[in-house]
Amino acid sequence: MYSAYAYPKSRYLPQNPVDLNAREERERLSKSALKGFFKLAAAWKLRDDDARELLGGLSSSAFYEWKKNPDRVLEVDRITRISYLLGIYKTLHIIYGDKLADEWVSLPNRNLIFGGRTPLAYMLAGGLLSMQTVRKLLDARRGGL
Repeated sequence: MYSAYAYPKSRYLPQNPVDLNAREERERLSKSALKGFFKLAAAWKLRDDDARELLGGLSSSAFYEWKKNPDRVLEVDRITRISYLLGIYKTLHIIYGDKLADEWVSLPNRNLIFGGRTPLAYMLAGGLLSMQTVRKLLDARRGGL
């Protein structure tokens, strides 16, 4: 009937996104997400206060407990935050050498988005939406968008 308007056949089959509202998916992802976050925090030389804030304002006692024992189920917000941060980390290591990739978040940046602040300061001030913006910026620089 309207075959002229049909999409062409493709070998690409889109995958369904992970349903973070499903507890079993969060159980599956949480431990490795936390381990990855703590490795990222060490590589970026984050102060514990900054690391706690990037996780959404976690208390000191909970932060140190999570660091000691990452076997827990995270909320959707925290998994999403960690996902953005790990994506930022990975993209920085694709774009730059290891040394600059790990320092980049702490260096003042003249990009209009950051206004002379460090990307870390931008993400700390803006939370989840700022993390998303940094991730999109870096993906675009890499050529992924």
